[in-house]
Amino acid sequence: MVDHGPRSGNRVALTFDADMTDGMLRNLRAGRVTSYANLRIIELLEREQVPATFFLTGKWVERYPDLTRRLADNPRFELANHTYGHLAYTGDCYDLPRVPAKGMTEDAAKTFEVIKPYGGRQTRYFRFPGLCHDAAALAALAPLGVTVVDGDVVSGDPFATAWEPLVRAVLDNVRPGSVVIMHVTEANARMTDEAMPHILAGLRERGLVPASLSEVLAGA
Repeated sequence: MVDHGPRSGNRVALTFDADMTDGMLRNLRAGRVTSYANLRIIELLEREQVPATFFLTGKWVERYPDLTRRLADNPRFELANHTYGHLAYTGDCYDLPRVPAKGMTEDAAKTFEVIKPYGGRQTRYFRFPGLCHDAAALAALAPLGVTVVDGDVVSGDPFATAWEPLVRAVLDNVRPGSVVIMHVTEANARMTDEAMPHILAGLRERGLVPASLSEVLAGA
């Protein structure tokens, strides 16, 4: 389990979680929300040629196959595992429904299988919903050979109502080797795309360079 890479050098990892629950799917079907895929973030990263790592839930991939392919086709983007349906792997995790203990290994394995056909820079990185994990959850993932990645810079973007606090949360805490946690789930993280240009500018001012999670963890 890792929170960050070596503190030497000047690289940082920008990571984006792509959550998708059954409740979110119901919201889409009922028209209560328009999208859980923030294209403005992806377009900015593409335009500025910024490396990033996307932690995908299997249900997000199934809902957005064309966008998943677009992510996979970008050599600067890495794909990682964020469970199949964003169920909690522990009790008392932000009111998320819980995956049964006996189903945790299968849940993560299924997500790798959902992502696999898209190719690209796939990894064995895994992030728990809500960063909630305990010894039993870690033991369940051991057979899959994953590296559990939390992060040391939490943007706080879910359900934020202004972009400025997100920028401060990132830039006040980021250091060489940092792993920054953000979300690409537009309806649940509406301010992230507005914060991103300011975050990128702030990183440049600090002499910090976005890199893939693999490069940051390796200290490359």
